[in-house]
Amino acid sequence: MKTINLTIALFLGMVFSISAQANRTHKSNAGIKGGYNLAAVNFDGQGETEQRHSFHIGVYGEEFLSDSFAIQPELVYSQQGYVITNSSGTFTQKLNYINLPLMLKAYPSKNLFLKAGPQIGLAITHKEEYEGLFNSSQEYDPNNFDWGVNLGGGLKTDSGISFEVHYHLGLGDLYDNSKAYNRVWQFSIGIDL
Repeated sequence: MKTINLTIALFLGMVFSISAQANRTHKSNAGIKGGYNLAAVNFDGQGETEQRHSFHIGVYGEEFLSDSFAIQPELVYSQQGYVITNSSGTFTQKLNYINLPLMLKAYPSKNLFLKAGPQIGLAITHKEEYEGLFNSSQEYDPNNFDWGVNLGGGLKTDSGISFEVHYHLGLGDLYDNSKAYNRVWQFSIGIDL
């Protein structure tokens, strides 16, 4: 019963916030974003792998609920994966995703924002590369579906250019029963259109 009451209260709060949009200083918008990835995988009990350096690019929409809060859905192509180096050489797992984050953004001031929200992802390609003594052609079969949580923040100028950083904490197992989870730092520049 408490959950139902809380859901109703949150819904009514959103409705009243949306109806008060005429007085806000921010306006809803859409844009493009892109930037640099530092991607790794956390293998449970063994720590985190080396990072794969790559990029991401996508589009977003930002709908203000009030002066201080917005919802930002995104559609992002993201190169992820990881690197393992040992005495035999280097193994690189390249994973390319289409990610769908849904971020709640809070603006404690006009240009500073914090954001958090869930993300689902679909791996569209994967490739393994071996360098050194490995000389192996073994192919791994990662799960296509990934999910997790994003946390981050940034600055948005009055002209609509934003600089942000966020961390993706993957919660979906990369390989069946291996307890391997995506970890991705993203550094982005966005431009409102």
